[in-house]
Amino acid sequence: MKKAGKKVAQFLSEDVNRALVLFFILIIVIFCGITLSVLISLPDVETIKAYTPPQTTTIYAIDGKELARLHQEENRITVPLSKISPYLIMCVITNEDERFYQHRGVDIVGIGRAAFSDILTLSFSEGGSTITQQLARNIFLTHKKNVVRKLAEILLALDIEKKYTKQEILEMYLNQIYWGHNAYGIEAASKLYFGKSAAELDLAESALLAGLLGSPEYSSPYRNPQRAKKVQKMVLKKLVAQHRISRIQAETAQREEFEFPKERLKRFGKIGAYFISYVVQDLISRYGEESVYKDGYKVYTTLDARMQTAAEEAVEKFINEEGQKYLFSQSALVAIDPRTGYIKAMVGGENFNESMFNRAVQAKRQPGSAFKPFVYTVAMEQGVSPGTILKDEKLSFNVPITPQNPTGKWEPKNFNSKFNGPVTVRKALEMSFNIPSIKLMEKVGVMNVIKKARDMGIQSPLEPSYALALGVSELTLIEITSAYGTFANNGLWVKPSAIIKIEDQKGHIIYENKIEEKKVLDENIAAVMVDLMKGVLLRGTGIRGRLEREAAAKSGTTEYFRDAWFIGYVPQLVAGVWVGNDNNKSMKGVAEVSVCPRLWKMFMQTAIANEPPQAFPKPKGLVKMRICLDSGLPPNEFCPPKRVIEEYFWSKNRPTRKCDFHKSDTLEQAIPIEQIEIEEEKP
Repeated sequence: MKKAGKKVAQFLSEDVNRALVLFFILIIVIFCGITLSVLISLPDVETIKAYTPPQTTTIYAIDGKELARLHQEENRITVPLSKISPYLIMCVITNEDERFYQHRGVDIVGIGRAAFSDILTLSFSEGGSTITQQLARNIFLTHKKNVVRKLAEILLALDIEKKYTKQEILEMYLNQIYWGHNAYGIEAASKLYFGKSAAELDLAESALLAGLLGSPEYSSPYRNPQRAKKVQKMVLKKLVAQHRISRIQAETAQREEFEFPKERLKRFGKIGAYFISYVVQDLISRYGEESVYKDGYKVYTTLDARMQTAAEEAVEKFINEEGQKYLFSQSALVAIDPRTGYIKAMVGGENFNESMFNRAVQAKRQPGSAFKPFVYTVAMEQGVSPGTILKDEKLSFNVPITPQNPTGKWEPKNFNSKFNGPVTVRKALEMSFNIPSIKLMEKVGVMNVIKKARDMGIQSPLEPSYALALGVSELTLIEITSAYGTFANNGLWVKPSAIIKIEDQKGHIIYENKIEEKKVLDENIAAVMVDLMKGVLLRGTGIRGRLEREAAAKSGTTEYFRDAWFIGYVPQLVAGVWVGNDNNKSMKGVAEVSVCPRLWKMFMQTAIANEPPQAFPKPKGLVKMRICLDSGLPPNEFCPPKRVIEEYFWSKNRPTRKCDFHKSDTLEQAIPIEQIEIEEEKP
């Protein structure tokens, strides 16, 4: 019986042994099968060389200041290892993989330490992953935790280490890893958290960034500043323990204070939101939306940050402080260098976050009297002189009968509904009289004026009627401001531009702006128009915009006071201002002369503060003469002194015969020119 029991026990023992052997063989077969399957499915690590991660497109001001970062899921800017702070490299290696330079992709010591920790905590963590493993995981694998993915990660890491140097691996890793708030790569992270490039990071900043890698969203100083400070301290402590820095260095770094303004979390910076939006639309039209948000362009623009700040401050001040008084809620401003066409400043409205509609480039509004210089330009070309007399008197035109005008009569009026009798061309422009401008349009021809406006950059449809002289056709602020630049630039019109050059992510220039200019005015005609428009600031409707240097301008307002404009310039800069309401609601009628010139002046005083005063070219071919206002001819002995003025005429067209209006018994029949005043609210 005992022998039988021993035989049974021996048989069972042999079966168990056989089962265990078979089990282990099965495990080995399964493991080999999994390993073989993983090996077959592994990507070729050589493809890392061709791997191009999505990168952030960055927009810069003309002085190199960053204006905006454009990206979709990933905000990334790749940089070479040579442009990354040694402090940051040291901190990341210390915190993430202290044996990085000793292992060949997999750190057995680190894995053993992590495994022991997992056993103690009864958890399955990611501990023990080297920098090379993390790189393999981020580029080729998912972040799902399982044995198969871990095995693939190890095999890929070993292969990567065979084919790439430690420096190459480190550079790829630092440009790939996630740092929170959609920031991928150290350059994007450095700009996001500290507003500087990765090359400029100091020890304290580097320690904080390295500490974020474990849980970037949770430890973010924007969300949890106490936690951010804690992880920074942990990194500094490790650095001291590994004798990489001294205790004094660690304590000094820990005491360093940081600020994390919320503006850095925005894709658009503090200034120029409307301008940036304008540039983005240009980029999308060139390269497509996907490319703009993923291909990491560097876009160098024409925007002057100092001028842009001045523009935004001026618009904000007048809307907040005077909008309610003068009944307007919106304003726009655009400034252009007339010599290059570079857009130096652009404000498209009161608040981009509340309304992205760009009133500087998208809104079409009637310019009113701001259109008149185009009429006067053609008149100068046709031989009309600054001293030519035009009668400001009642006019009536037959026009088609419409529901809005059942009488079929158009009887234009002046701003103040008064008539001023005989006035010079110069005075008519300075005081923005409507009737003389219509008469001038009638004299020079509507189509000639339209052609001239087109030559000077006006692209919007223009109504072929005498009413065009009063600015009834809707224009954008940017096109009329650009057109005025022709006067400032001696008759050369230059196409407005916002981008100087564009580089791809490798630094190759893929677009470079070429200034597009054309001669549309004779230099002397431009000089005469400048001379006429100087008077707008010195004596006319724009007197409140007068600068302590040579400048010229023209104001404008529309029917029912729905729009008010002011476009002015010095040789180096032309700026246009508009105020009004999006719903076309009427403003207080004095906004044209009480608001716009002062808003323009406030901006210009700051914008050109560092520009030395320059003189405009003097007109040639003009002679100064004494004339009688009532006849436009040289005075005779009977002309009242109050009716005699001095004015300029083209030498070839100057009047020669004496005044035939005043005789011995003639009384003064017209309003003395000295009595004509600007009708506006008193200061």
